[in-house]
Amino acid sequence: MNVRIQESADVDSSAIIGEGSSIWHLAQIRDEARLGSNVVVGRGAYVGSGVHVGDNSKIQNYALVYEPANLADGVFIGPAAVLTNDTFPRAINPDGGQKDVSDWDAVGVDIEQGASIGARAVCVAPVRIGAWATVAAGAVVTNDVAPHALVAGVPARRIKWVGKSGSPLELNEAGLWEDASTGDVYREKEDSDELEEVTE
Repeated sequence: MNVRIQESADVDSSAIIGEGSSIWHLAQIRDEARLGSNVVVGRGAYVGSGVHVGDNSKIQNYALVYEPANLADGVFIGPAAVLTNDTFPRAINPDGGQKDVSDWDAVGVDIEQGASIGARAVCVAPVRIGAWATVAAGAVVTNDVAPHALVAGVPARRIKWVGKSGSPLELNEAGLWEDASTGDVYREKEDSDELEEVTE
């Protein structure tokens, strides 16, 4: 199988690593994680137990993807980004005893096809990042992100729309949103803060 795993990486024997994938120095892939084909996991990155990573995704250096995150195909996780899994974290219980796995229920971050999470951004679970959305570097996401939205800030808010190319969409004379890089055109849905692609 055409998989490249550096000797210093820590890959659990139960993890599934797809054809053409690369796991770089000091990365850790935990038990039952499932990585698709052509996935790149950068130096020092962490992929938690049972996490699913779709084909052609990239997890950059020192990113932390905690279980039970689910990443669709073509997802980009920037350097040192964090996908959390504990909404109300504590090291100890109210009685002072140390918490263990049985003391809390992990919640995950779901990221849809083609979405990108910028460097040092934090996605506070549970949240869903829509297809082709972009989370700006350093943003803190506490609510779901619509497909094609570009969100920034703390907490993150939509500041633009973006196309599949990642470029910001521009409003044309017909009142539609256009991606100058691809020629794709979108309209805002009625009664919804989302876009839909114009195909006719």
